[in-house]
Amino acid sequence: MAYRTNKNLALKLQMWRAWLVLGGLLTLFLVLVGRAAYLMSYKEEFLREQGEARYSRRLVLEANRGMITDRNGEPLAISTPVQSVWASPPDVPKLTNTQLANLARALDLKPAEVKRKLADKKRDFVYLRRQMPPDAAERVLGLGIPGVAKQTEYRRFYPAGEVLAHVIGFTGIDNKGQEGFELTRESMLAGKPGSRQVIKDRRGYIVEDVTSIEKPRDGQTLTLSIDSKIQYLAFRELKKAVESTNAKGGGIVVLDSHTGEVLALANMPSFNPNNREKLDPASRRNRALTDVYEPGSTLKPFTVAAALETGNVTPQTVVQTGNGRFSIGPSTVHDTKPHGAITVEQVIQRSSNVGTSKLQLDMGREYLWTFYDSLGFGQLPRSGFPGEVAGRLRPWKNWVPIDQATMSYGHGISVSLLQIARAYQIFATDGEIRPISFQKLVAPLPGRSVIKPETAQAIRKMLEMVTQPGGTALRAQVAGYRVGGKTGTAHKLAGGAYATDKYVGSFVGIAPMSAPRLIVAVMIDEPEPIPGRYYGGYVAAPVFSAVVAGSLRVMGIPPDAPQNVPQLDMLGDLVKEEM
Repeated sequence: MAYRTNKNLALKLQMWRAWLVLGGLLTLFLVLVGRAAYLMSYKEEFLREQGEARYSRRLVLEANRGMITDRNGEPLAISTPVQSVWASPPDVPKLTNTQLANLARALDLKPAEVKRKLADKKRDFVYLRRQMPPDAAERVLGLGIPGVAKQTEYRRFYPAGEVLAHVIGFTGIDNKGQEGFELTRESMLAGKPGSRQVIKDRRGYIVEDVTSIEKPRDGQTLTLSIDSKIQYLAFRELKKAVESTNAKGGGIVVLDSHTGEVLALANMPSFNPNNREKLDPASRRNRALTDVYEPGSTLKPFTVAAALETGNVTPQTVVQTGNGRFSIGPSTVHDTKPHGAITVEQVIQRSSNVGTSKLQLDMGREYLWTFYDSLGFGQLPRSGFPGEVAGRLRPWKNWVPIDQATMSYGHGISVSLLQIARAYQIFATDGEIRPISFQKLVAPLPGRSVIKPETAQAIRKMLEMVTQPGGTALRAQVAGYRVGGKTGTAHKLAGGAYATDKYVGSFVGIAPMSAPRLIVAVMIDEPEPIPGRYYGGYVAAPVFSAVVAGSLRVMGIPPDAPQNVPQLDMLGDLVKEEM
């Protein structure tokens, strides 16, 4: 009996233990069910995000950046498809030394750099190499390394290279504009990227799309006012002039006087936007818009125009320049040689500082300031180009007589090359000035009258005299066409004083004179100071001549003086313009 009692007791104890274990398991099961219900009810979004973070990727589909063309549809900036290789570090297994070396070789990187990029396992996305040729990207994927994939991007290519670098600008590695019109028209050119939601497997390979693809919206085409043929002519001749004179740099602007459109703009030195590995920051400067200089005698036609507008003088009014010296207080204005009594026309033709100084001092300071201001001096050109400058036009109340006199021949006032080119519109359009445009226009923008038509016509005659015997710009002549313009030579400021051996030689001209169509402004910065070889008539006027001759042919403008042949036998006897 005792044995049976003990056996029953043991059975009861075993059943108690079984029920205890069963109860514990049931409790744990209920806890898990409750936890699952809680997570499904209150943490559904969190769990979905965590799951997608491990197995889902949202890939950006790059938009094709809009093309930039010249006025005739010639491509100036285009996008070509390239491949970028990326990786998800958590999905990339530990690579053997051989695998790492093969991957680095395919990427054209050092193994240490690849290892560094893959080291941070907390990052889900890292670029291994951007903008690779398609065949090179395929070689990377051919290694079969999990977690490594590719995506299509676009790389910018500039067919004109250095010829249009300062106008077009360039984009960065992310295909965003950084200079020129690539920057200012970013929103227009960039378009809108699309997206693609995908699922990857446990080895990091993409296996399927989970949502519909949002297609990218490509950028728009930007049509510039630039004429590629004229641009090439301008760049070639400017480069030739800068190199032949050992100058520090230079710039040229070509305007359509009918519309205010910029047909060409070039600078030296320049750079190749397709290869910027060793880019000198100085070569990126768009000197024609971002640099200012004292225009020298190219400002004299405006002084004479202001005087004619007063009605107190005519082109035939005689101005006494005496022995070429004109004292104003303790200062003296000089001519390079005595001109004696000359007409207002001859003041421009012979570029007399004394003559323009006397004309300027006969006019009121406020009147002159208002006139210069109406030309856009001291104001931003508002061309829509980045970095443009306003120049310097001091308040008239601060002018003293010597300031007023020197300003008549382009000292004490600073302008950009684009500003002076724009201001010359008043002589080519019978007195009107129009806004500058770098984009092709359907119709000219409204102009604003600055001087009377008869004043503009009188100045045009004087500008033509400058290119004829007795003038300072014989080298500006163009076979078969009547042309006109004004030379300028100015000492450069250095350390608050004028340097005796540093000059800016310039020329601004109009062609053809019978029906003006082109305005060309040329500036050569610091030509080699060889006596007689740094004047605007020597270094800048020939650039004008070559560019105008080619441009008029490109535009199909017939000769207005078929019998006109440059007087080459007189080119050695250059008349020096005043400084």
